[in-house]
Amino acid sequence: MALNQRSTPTIAAFLALLSLGAVCACRRQSSGDLAEGQTPASLIITSSSFANDDRIPQKFTCDGAGLSPDIQLPSPPSGTRSFLLVMDDPDASGFVHWIVYNIPPDTHDIPEGASSGGRLPAGAAEGENSINKAGYFGPCPPPPSPHHYVFRVYAMDKTLDLPAGETKKDLADAVKGHILAEGRLTGLYTRGGG
Repeated sequence: MALNQRSTPTIAAFLALLSLGAVCACRRQSSGDLAEGQTPASLIITSSSFANDDRIPQKFTCDGAGLSPDIQLPSPPSGTRSFLLVMDDPDASGFVHWIVYNIPPDTHDIPEGASSGGRLPAGAAEGENSINKAGYFGPCPPPPSPHHYVFRVYAMDKTLDLPAGETKKDLADAVKGHILAEGRLTGLYTRGGG
């Protein structure tokens, strides 16, 4: 069957939509959650910097000072030996913005600016983010759509015997089967004030 000139753009558009659907389906399968496949108890994570599902203030982004926000941790469940914090952007294929592990279980607050200000809890280590640096990298999405930034906190039944600077991939194997509880805090940011 020969294709006429009118059907060629239609077929091309159909193939483009089909491939976009395949990419979106693949992205949905990777949630970025280290507890995937497990059923941990729930933790309630809060912040004095922003409310859940609210806009992240500019000072915590690449458009501001790039400070790490305040993260408030709950009392841990019995058996907790450490907390793990992972901040990523699921709208950017799980771009990792911040990892902190071996947070002592008696920690109730990671203060604003802790990453750059040397104010992490004693014994905690920062992992490598997606720009290949240890520490916090604030939201910096391309305009115009808002991106969601998910702060996941895991209560672990062990401390991780890992050096500072580990990646999320490195942590995935180390935490498997050791997550007691998980909590999430989500913030949104759009460049240009949205």
